[in-house]
Amino acid sequence: MPLRRQAAGRESGAASILWPAGGRHQWSAGQGSQAHTHASGHLLYAARGVLSVHTDRGTSVVPANRVAWVPAGVAHHHRAHSATDMRVLFLPHSYDGLMPGHPVVLLADGLTRELLLTLTGPRSYDDPDPEDRGPLDRMRRVLVDELREAREQPLHIPDPVDDRLRAVARRLQDDPGDRTPLPDLGRAVGASSRTLSRLFQRELGMTFYQWRTQIRLCHALVLLADGHDISHVAHACGWANPSSFIAAFTDLVGTTPGRYQHQG
Repeated sequence: MPLRRQAAGRESGAASILWPAGGRHQWSAGQGSQAHTHASGHLLYAARGVLSVHTDRGTSVVPANRVAWVPAGVAHHHRAHSATDMRVLFLPHSYDGLMPGHPVVLLADGLTRELLLTLTGPRSYDDPDPEDRGPLDRMRRVLVDELREAREQPLHIPDPVDDRLRAVARRLQDDPGDRTPLPDLGRAVGASSRTLSRLFQRELGMTFYQWRTQIRLCHALVLLADGHDISHVAHACGWANPSSFIAAFTDLVGTTPGRYQHQG
């Protein structure tokens, strides 16, 4: 399933809901939420499957070894790209100063994962600003401490503004395996490769090739979560061979595609 950003509330081929409450939610591939905000910041975690979180900053991809943080008041919507066990945990306002002031994807290690599963499981609560709840509150405090030490993960696809960049973006989001060189893409959208390169740096803060790699790796996460083998994923996402795909995936995601697939 391509990661093209859908209009909020009009997810293709699946039901759309207004927003998820705290706790556990089983979403099918393509199911998503309408654009919304919350009065409290919250964490989004895919215990199984892959989520994408869309804000005005762009699209962040959240596989099973990552957790997304969305601060209070930030408009967003999200979408499942495979059968996804989604967990939502709201944090009290007392934690606002301890978490980033912008949406971010963080590494979820073993302890973080277990805390998230417990705090969104049968013993959980979704009051956004509860009083002390004993063991659950202490677990929440440990979770926030762990996340403060976690590395920010670069699984983010910024949205371009320039019409020419947007045309290139649509093409590659529809077909991440497209290997068309930048000069040919430029001719198709009416700009020189030098102009496009300058726009990518100015608007998105990265080169065209870095941005394309992000598109490909995010699509690879979806295909791996759906159970496709590594050779198929490498070809579908534009790599010439599996070994080059494995190297790029490991460099950005921090684990091999095989290990990621096993963990998910």
